[in-house]
Amino acid sequence: MLTDKQLDHFRDMLEHSRLELRELLNISTEASRTVALDQTMVGRLSRMDALQQQQMSHASRAAYRKRLVAVEQALQSLDDGEYGWCEQCGELIDTRRLEIKPESVLCIGCQQLSETGGA
Repeated sequence: MLTDKQLDHFRDMLEHSRLELRELLNISTEASRTVALDQTMVGRLSRMDALQQQQMSHASRAAYRKRLVAVEQALQSLDDGEYGWCEQCGELIDTRRLEIKPESVLCIGCQQLSETGGA
């Protein structure tokens, strides 16, 4: 079981991540806007390059949104007193894993099983 001090530490990490992800989403909004062909910018950036950057921005935004949802769910599980327990096997998630990815919902063993299809 995690101590109150550990729970406070992970809450701080998650809240910091939430703020950072929201800021990244705000910053990346401009980069994902519709690409317009600007004839005055010939030679600086081709339309194809701009479209590629736009697609990368969309992919980044999707990843930020997905992680933000996971962070908010982890904060909710903290509020519910369920934080740190593997959703698959019910065992406590190693704190070293939570230090790296505090929004983790699976222990490393269950995560590896889910990535390999349970084989």
